[in-house]
Amino acid sequence: MLLFVISLLSAQSALAAIDSPNVAFKWKQVDFDYPTTQDRWDATNSKQFIPENNIPLGLEVYGDRIFITVPRWKEGVAASLVYINKTDRQDSPILHPYPNWEAHNQNVPDPQIVSPFRMRADNCGRLWVMDTGKTNILNSSSPVVKPKLLIFNLNTDKLIRSYTIPDDQLHEDNFFANIAVEESDDCDNNFAYLADLGQPALVVYDFKNNKSWMFKHHYFNIDPLAGNMKLAGLSFQWKDGIFGLSLSDKDAEGYSTLYFHPMTSFNEFNVSTKVLKNETLSKNPQEAKDFFKLLGTRGQRSQSGASFLHKKTGVLFYSLVQLNAVLCWRTSLSNYTMESQGRVFMNDEVMVFPNDIKVDANDILWVLTDKLPIFLYDYPNFREYNFHIINATVKEAIKGTPCDTKIHVDMNIMKNITGAGGVMVRSEVYLLSLIFLVIAAAV
Repeated sequence: MLLFVISLLSAQSALAAIDSPNVAFKWKQVDFDYPTTQDRWDATNSKQFIPENNIPLGLEVYGDRIFITVPRWKEGVAASLVYINKTDRQDSPILHPYPNWEAHNQNVPDPQIVSPFRMRADNCGRLWVMDTGKTNILNSSSPVVKPKLLIFNLNTDKLIRSYTIPDDQLHEDNFFANIAVEESDDCDNNFAYLADLGQPALVVYDFKNNKSWMFKHHYFNIDPLAGNMKLAGLSFQWKDGIFGLSLSDKDAEGYSTLYFHPMTSFNEFNVSTKVLKNETLSKNPQEAKDFFKLLGTRGQRSQSGASFLHKKTGVLFYSLVQLNAVLCWRTSLSNYTMESQGRVFMNDEVMVFPNDIKVDANDILWVLTDKLPIFLYDYPNFREYNFHIINATVKEAIKGTPCDTKIHVDMNIMKNITGAGGVMVRSEVYLLSLIFLVIAAAV
C-alpha cells in the first residue's frame, strides 16, 4: 500500500510537469539590439521597426545560441533572422540580428535575407535557412526575391551559399515554410528537403551538386475536412499543404525515412530518402507514388504543424496547434494510432500555438509558442506574455508516455479511456497512471 501511495504521488508530480512546462524565455513584445539608441529611435520613427508587428516563429539551437525567425507578416519587422544566448539571464532577452544588420537591409535591390520561417543546423556547423522571399505576407504577400536557400558557416557567421529555387520548381502560390536536412559524414553529401505548402510540393536540394528537383504527391495535399480551426475564441480556415518534416537516422543502406504531414490534415505519412534522392523518379510521379506511405491518423482536431525526430530514441515530437500541445510517437512501434501517441506538453497559457520544435545536441527538447492566430486575426494583449520558449530533457519529456521504452502500453486499456479526439485530457492521464501503477504493484 505504501508503495502504491508513493507511486501515486510520483504520477501526480509527472502530471504537474506536463501541465506546467519549464519556460526558458518569454516575451510580451520583442526588441532588437540596435547599435545605438538613436538608431532604434530612427527605425521606429521611419516605421522600419513597428514593435507590435514582430512575432517569433521558428527556432534552432546550436552551441550557446538559440536562432529565431521573425517573418515579415506585416510591415515594420526589424530583422527576420536573429539569435539570443542560451545563458542569457534575462527572461525576455533582446534579439540580435543574424549575421548582422546589413543582411536585413530591405532598401537594396537584392536583400540577403527577406523572410525565412524555419531553419536547421547540420552536423558540419552550418545553418540552413529557407527564405520565402516574401514581405508583408498577411496583407499583400509581396515577393521581394525568389525563394532561396541560405547556408551560413556558424563558426564564422559568413554566408557560404545562396541557392535560388529554379522557376520550374515554383508555383505562383509557393510558400516554403519548413526545411529538414539529411546529414552525412561527408559534409558535401548533405541534402535538404524543402516543404512548399502552397503548391504543394517537396523540393530536394543536393548540396554537392548545387541543384534541386521537385516531387509532387497527393499526400502533400490538404484534407478538406481538416480546414476548420478554432483557437483562443477564434474560428478560421487554413489550407496549408505539406508542412511538418522530420528525418530518422539512416538505415543499413544509408537512407533516412522522412516523416511528413500537411498542416491541414489529421494524418502522418512517410517516404524513404532513397526515393527522394532519385531525381529520375521525381520526373515520373506514377512510378514514384507507391513509395509514399500512410502511417495513420492522430484523430479529430489534431492538425499538426512543426515536428522533429530525436534520432537517439527514435521518438517523433509534433505539435497539435488547436490543442496547445506537443505529442510524441516512438517510430519503432508498428502502428501509428491514437493509442500509441503520448502527450508531452499541454497548457493553455504558455503553450498557445506551438510553432516550432527542435532537439539540440544535448538532448534538450525546445518548443517555441507564439499565439500566431491571435496575431493574424485579432490583436495580442501586449501587457501579458505572448511568446514563450519551452524546454525539457527528452528523457523527462517522454517519461510516463507510450514513447518511454519503460512503459508497455495495453492498447485495450487505452481504447477504453481515450476520447474520440485521441488526446488524453488531464483526468484520463491520471487514470492511465493509476492503471499502470496497479499493474506494477501486482507484478
